[in-house]
Amino acid sequence: MLHSSRDTARTPVTRLSRPVAWFLLAFGVWSWFIWITFVKNLAKDASGLAFDDGDPTAYFWVHLLLAITSFLLGTAIGVIGLRGVRALRRSAQEDAVTPPVSEG
Repeated sequence: MLHSSRDTARTPVTRLSRPVAWFLLAFGVWSWFIWITFVKNLAKDASGLAFDDGDPTAYFWVHLLLAITSFLLGTAIGVIGLRGVRALRRSAQEDAVTPPVSEG
């Protein structure tokens, strides 16, 4: 649904604090690293848990689904953090450009 400028004037704006935005971004990056590494290790598993005579087992499918879900959620959280960091930078630039209003 598209909003006109009148509609957006009534829409409340929520901003993340700088520490929260960076935490969410770091969590997203960590999620990419940890879950991609996990799937690589799962694919190389030689213990017999993930593969039975070369065929994937239920253990493999459950853990692959867990990894994909966690990867997607981590990506979404990281995107929220990235958008928060960008919004904070934009507002800091706008504050630096806007001259202070003098009263009197």
